[in-house]
Amino acid sequence: MVAENKAGLNGRRADDADSQHSYALPKIDFSTFVLSINSSSLVQLGLLEDPASGQKTKNLPLAKQTIDLLAMLEEKTKGNLTSDEENILKNILYELRMLYVKEKG
Repeated sequence: MVAENKAGLNGRRADDADSQHSYALPKIDFSTFVLSINSSSLVQLGLLEDPASGQKTKNLPLAKQTIDLLAMLEEKTKGNLTSDEENILKNILYELRMLYVKEKG
């Protein structure tokens, strides 16, 4: 039953697509999750190219919402993070807030 659910777009199986691309995915943990959201924010701030379009475009309302999402995550996980995770989240939030203010100018 699991194999039946692996069919993706164009009827290709997920494991077929994976075998054609030999790249290592990062380990999934809290830090890589936060770093992924950070990357999305940098795209929304117009500081990085959108991987889909190759263009740099600003979407400040979406960037603000993403920064607010990280702030909510910080609040909801308070006391449950390792010191490294807490520092990553705190530093990324600070940097994104400063960049947002600069871009909003």
